[in-house]
Amino acid sequence: MDDRQFRQAMGKFATGVTVIATEVEGEIHGMTVNAFMSVSLDPKLVVISIGEKAKILNKIKESKIFTVNILAADQQEHSMIFAGQLKEHREVAFERLDGKPVIPGSVAQVACEVSAEHVEGDHTLFIGKVTDIHLLDVEPLIFYSGMYRSLEKLETVTN
Repeated sequence: MDDRQFRQAMGKFATGVTVIATEVEGEIHGMTVNAFMSVSLDPKLVVISIGEKAKILNKIKESKIFTVNILAADQQEHSMIFAGQLKEHREVAFERLDGKPVIPGSVAQVACEVSAEHVEGDHTLFIGKVTDIHLLDVEPLIFYSGMYRSLEKLETVTN
């Protein structure tokens, strides 16, 4: 298999869209990421996967904190901003959760302290101990097969 085929296969797994944020010396840094999952309930742990070429990698290593902002369906522009897909500069307003930068209006904001780092292949996995969570009851932004999508409710089949 080649790299393109591998990427296509991985793109067939529908995911939510997150923006990871951290702060170093008063400056907030963010990046769009879909490699995020929960790890443990007790203790409450999550993992994010950051590529070795990503600018945010060393920022998280230095700050030892990050937030995961699970984007809402109306926040596609935020995803595009932090993925570097928009040409013109756009300011993003941040709020705070447990003193860490979060994006208002997100489906979920998860504040974390780095508890471990693991280098695997060309990525670093950061295990985050969850220190606080804020939730909103709104629809999530979805990414599937290289495109943004939204959820559609299906009728429940009953026998």
